[in-house]
Amino acid sequence: MSKSIVRQIIELENKPVSELRKLHDELMPKKSPANSKKDYLRPRIAYRLQELAFGSLAEETKAKLLTIAGVPNNSLRSTNGLMSGTKICRQWGGFRHEVEVLDDCYEYQGQKFKSLSAIAKKITGTKWNGPKFFNLKS
Repeated sequence: MSKSIVRQIIELENKPVSELRKLHDELMPKKSPANSKKDYLRPRIAYRLQELAFGSLAEETKAKLLTIAGVPNNSLRSTNGLMSGTKICRQWGGFRHEVEVLDDCYEYQGQKFKSLSAIAKKITGTKWNGPKFFNLKS
């Protein structure tokens, strides 16, 4: 018989960070950041253990929470309201630069970025408003 969820959560307190990372990677769809600390990992693992044991929030509840948080309730949409898989192109410095929109970030030249502004800075070497640089807003 497996341990109770309560016991598993309590035991998280004494696990080394290497074990917590391994457990996180087994339970979660995305790997933990390489430098993640115990305080980051423990609550996420505890929540996931409970979710697996008792089920997740109802879709209606998730939608209400997203509305309260001001987040559009459309999982196909990413940052700036662009659909995942969309390609954004920009000519700069005699080259065509192509960015792919992912669910929670952007990919440029095989590297992932949290914002278009970070990509614009990498391309130009100076600070830019990312959506403006890629002509997504005027």
